[in-house]
Amino acid sequence: QVQLVESGGGLVQAGGSLRLSCAVSGRTFSSYAMGWFRQAPGKEREFVAAISKSGATTYYAVSVKDRFTISRDNAKNTVVLQMNSLKPEDTALYYCAAASRTVVGEQDAYEYWGQGTQVTVAS
Repeated sequence: QVQLVESGGGLVQAGGSLRLSCAVSGRTFSSYAMGWFRQAPGKEREFVAAISKSGATTYYAVSVKDRFTISRDNAKNTVVLQMNSLKPEDTALYYCAAASRTVVGEQDAYEYWGQGTQVTVAS
C-alpha cells in the first residue's frame, strides 16, 4: 500500500506563492509517476501537473503552465508543486496522486491519492 500526505496549503494574496509537498511512503517511490490535481467548490477535479518516474519529463495544464513547477526528489520520496503568481481561480483543494505507469491527466490511471491540502487565494 502507498500512503500520500500533502502539506503546504494555506491562504495567500493574489500574486503570491505557495509550495505544496507530498510525502510518499509504502513502496518504492521511483516506481510511480506522480501528479497534482485540484478541485474547486462546485467543480470537477482537474489535472494540474504531472512528472515522470525519473523526473525527466513534466506536464502542465494550460492554466498553470509558466506559473507552477512540479519536481520530485526520489531520495526523499517527495514531490513538490511550486506555485507562483497565484490567482483567485487557483483556489481549490489540491491532491497528489501516484500511478504505476506513465500517465498525465487520466485520473482513473492514478492508483493512490492523498487527502488534499487547501489553497485559498484572496483577491
